[in-house]
Amino acid sequence: MKQFTKKTLKNGLRVITIPKKDSLATTVLVLVEAGSKYETKKINGLSHFLEHMCFKGTKKRPTALDIAGELDGIGAEYNAFTSQEWTGYYAKAQSEHTDKVLDIISDMYLNPTFDPKEIEKEKGVVIEELNMYEDTPQRKVQDLFMELLYGDQPAGWDVGGKKEIIQKLNKADFLKYRGEHYVAKATVIVVSGAVNEKTLLPKIEKAFSNITVADKSGKIKTIEKQSKPEILIRHKESDQTHLVMGIRAFDAFDKRRFALDVLADILGGGMSSRLFQRVREKLGAAYYVNAGVDLLSDHGYLGISAGIEHSKINIVIKAILEELNKIKKNSISKEELHRAKDHLTGRMILGLEASDSLAMYYGGQEILRREEMAPEELVKIIHAVNLEDIVAVANDLFKNDRLNLAMIGPYKDPKQFAEILRF
Repeated sequence: MKQFTKKTLKNGLRVITIPKKDSLATTVLVLVEAGSKYETKKINGLSHFLEHMCFKGTKKRPTALDIAGELDGIGAEYNAFTSQEWTGYYAKAQSEHTDKVLDIISDMYLNPTFDPKEIEKEKGVVIEELNMYEDTPQRKVQDLFMELLYGDQPAGWDVGGKKEIIQKLNKADFLKYRGEHYVAKATVIVVSGAVNEKTLLPKIEKAFSNITVADKSGKIKTIEKQSKPEILIRHKESDQTHLVMGIRAFDAFDKRRFALDVLADILGGGMSSRLFQRVREKLGAAYYVNAGVDLLSDHGYLGISAGIEHSKINIVIKAILEELNKIKKNSISKEELHRAKDHLTGRMILGLEASDSLAMYYGGQEILRREEMAPEELVKIIHAVNLEDIVAVANDLFKNDRLNLAMIGPYKDPKQFAEILRF
């Protein structure tokens, strides 16, 4: 059974359609290879700021209210997001409104006006978003962890940028960056849900007919450098310590990624996972604790996140390291492996029931690796992972020269943790 159709238009624009017969809604998603890793230090935060400005007005819809009013008027869900390597714009609505959604999203993507007055006003909004994250240590510690891993290079910079840089950005910066990155060959259109592919494709071609076919600017390769366990602490008089303990891994093209995904699920993929049981249920030291994998085009990591009672921070760090060492020594039972694989694949399939998550599933693969794997194929690959695969990747990665700890809490000196942070 056909899962999706991918076509590359003459101008280089890639189009993916994913019909879902039982869907009452349609999602239109536009992804572009533009994110913080494509920035210089002088314009750090521009990718995210530009995403905001696409909602502030076009030639056809001059104000933010014109855009929001049309989308709200059809009961649509809509938003945008920016990451290190891509930016996305989407709207989801009843299938009868597919043409209107396509018209609005394409208009926002292709024809933003970048009104200087709106840029100045939106600076305040972007800065308040940065302030919100600064006041949310559970979120901010993730940025701190990236800074620890990659330092002063694009992979280590905050996607949102710095306030002082945001204040200096102007219309010329937006136009230059957009001209370098928002081009046909770097753009993917994904439409999922109640899709009639035969009638939809000509409409997409027409809607994006004026997209630029200029060459795409590239990004600097991420440099990995580490010789011993590293620690980065942000002092904050908080009610709990928020931490990310992470391991440098590999990129999204590495075949070991499937074993690493299963390993992460064993560690922190649910309430029955090892770290949840150890840190929350047995030690009573945390409300949240989880593990996950983030792999990008030229780097990646396994991260363990938790919010810990201050007095138990040393105990928890030791407990996490003990669980990692146990996996290196092949402590996984067949039952635990089977449960983790079922949990991982089950959550994925349930998450793909909605047209927007389905669009992101296929679009995310295309924008990162330029190849798609149907959910059923991914399920088979995950279930083929064996104990030897997991132990092998654990022994490859769980080493002192890959081990990192970022924390936000009432601490000033990382030396107090240096003695216990080691395999």
